[in-house]
Amino acid sequence: MYMPLIGTLGYILSPDQQQVLLVHRNARKGDYHLGKYNGLGGKMEAGEDVKACMIREIEEEAGISCREMILRGTVNWPGFGPNGENWLGFIFLVTAFGGTPKQSNEEGNLGWYSLAEMEKLPMWEGDRFFLPLVFDDDPRPFHGHMPYLNGHPVSWHYSR
Repeated sequence: MYMPLIGTLGYILSPDQQQVLLVHRNARKGDYHLGKYNGLGGKMEAGEDVKACMIREIEEEAGISCREMILRGTVNWPGFGPNGENWLGFIFLVTAFGGTPKQSNEEGNLGWYSLAEMEKLPMWEGDRFFLPLVFDDDPRPFHGHMPYLNGHPVSWHYSR
């Protein structure tokens, strides 16, 4: 039986839609994501749906409220976790928010990065496969499968 951890991952656009808010995971020694830039999100709790999870995670991690967001896709990551855990992620694009983002949280520094320079930042190798789909103009959600082995993706497939 396949029983992945379920989580959300959100990419928050600036009001001019030219930048994205990312966390630089640099605050906790031993963090599996240490040194990488990532969207915001985390594990879904038992009493919530994926939209509620995304709203909660962004409030906790960035101190802002989601006003508009779009489910851009899902990714099944078998073997992604530090001990080979399986993950199923729901990936959102936040197009409007209220408040001013925090400068940091317990995971690291938050900052705005242009969409054009985002690809140059240190991030999970596999993120480079699905990120173009998060920001493209195709309104259809994507559904991807990206198995990991020893911290690296071994393949990538998606459908729309």
